[in-house]
Amino acid sequence: MAILQKHGKNSAADLASVKEASADNFGAGGAQKKWPESSQNWTRPVARVWTAVLLLGTCLLYCARVAMPICAVSMAERFGWSKRESGMVLGSFFWGYCFTQVLGGYVSDRVGGEKVMLLSAAAWGAMTAFTPVLAHFCSQPIVSMTISRFLMGLLQGVHYPSLASLCSQKVVESERGFLMSTVGSGSYLGTLVIGGVGSLMLDMYGWESVFYISGLLSVLWAYCMWKYLLKGERPIITLESLGSSGTQSKLSRRNWLRLFRQPAVCAVIITHLCTASTFFTLLSWLPTFFKDTFPDSKGWVFNVIPWFVAIPSSLFSGCLSDHLISQGFDTATVRKLMQFFSMGISSVFTLFLCGTTTFPMAVAFVSATMGLTTFSHSGVSVNVQDLAPSCAGALFGVMNTCGAFTGVIMVYFSGYLIEATGSWASVFALITVINLIGLGTFLTFAEARRVDIDCTKGRNIHI
Repeated sequence: MAILQKHGKNSAADLASVKEASADNFGAGGAQKKWPESSQNWTRPVARVWTAVLLLGTCLLYCARVAMPICAVSMAERFGWSKRESGMVLGSFFWGYCFTQVLGGYVSDRVGGEKVMLLSAAAWGAMTAFTPVLAHFCSQPIVSMTISRFLMGLLQGVHYPSLASLCSQKVVESERGFLMSTVGSGSYLGTLVIGGVGSLMLDMYGWESVFYISGLLSVLWAYCMWKYLLKGERPIITLESLGSSGTQSKLSRRNWLRLFRQPAVCAVIITHLCTASTFFTLLSWLPTFFKDTFPDSKGWVFNVIPWFVAIPSSLFSGCLSDHLISQGFDTATVRKLMQFFSMGISSVFTLFLCGTTTFPMAVAFVSATMGLTTFSHSGVSVNVQDLAPSCAGALFGVMNTCGAFTGVIMVYFSGYLIEATGSWASVFALITVINLIGLGTFLTFAEARRVDIDCTKGRNIHI
């Protein structure tokens, strides 16, 4: 999309290959020169095949990730878990997830994102398939499930950084926006699939079947990717390859601090932190909310409809923001408008859930909440590329790490609130407060000008 490609030519620059003494890559009047495309880029037919494969991979990633929230109620009944213990199991995923974001991007930049993605998918797919075995044959299921979810987070945390690295290395600038937006929609598709099919399997065959099928399909996807796209190449990661400089410049503590002192950068991090933590909380606890509040409701209804709404809502937000910017509206204003829908308007529907007494109204309010939340893809998620296109991947890794860390706290604390107050209204009120804090920060400090350029010298800051 146009938003994602706005700074494509700037972010494509291979900063590592530029010596400090060489002419700053700027022409007259500060205009940046166009960098030549890499000869390693995929052809359009190959890129289309990879787009479809990566879309399916992201879909399966979320099928495996959401399997535990879908089955949490049944597993809690089977093993006698309290709400607090369920929250500990659900939240342990994010403890692992927050540790491998930056590492995943670092390794992918040096050995190739496809290798990292392949190895991690095979590992988390196998872990998902073995989850029922670990639960039944361990004397302390709460311990084995907490550890397995932590390992799942570690393994899945490298997916998006490796995807970003692969895209930057293999896709031409003019097609990166399409690939990333298409592959990104796999998260909603995966949640939709596991919410519908997984709920039916849960009712018909038991919670174990959800883990078996999603795990085995993920392993099969990894095998097909290795066999047919990588042509059976050995996905070996060596210390020598990790030590190579790749395409990234060396980290400079001074320049990172200079970047983090920018109010707009801090605003992006805080806003993404708030958005991610509230989204993870809803993702983890909504199935339990419906089961507790409406025990006779059909799981496939509340696990499908909200995500069915989220897919077109995400695409609409991208089209709307593209259109507004093409009509001459200020980019920063458009970003703030999208985030207002994502965190402001969605919070209104979240609060409506506090007094909901009927199942159809609850589904409608949750669907509106999740649909509006996707507008952040055209807000804060893209704003990081406006601010720092030369190091957007690393900065996004920092943002996602912070978001995952707060997701741990929010998911666990939500379980504590439910148990202490006996009311879901306290959780929805907490989500609303966190959203408003993030929204207020973004509306006050967000900008769309580049901050990764040293304006006094007219050159890129080497991060």
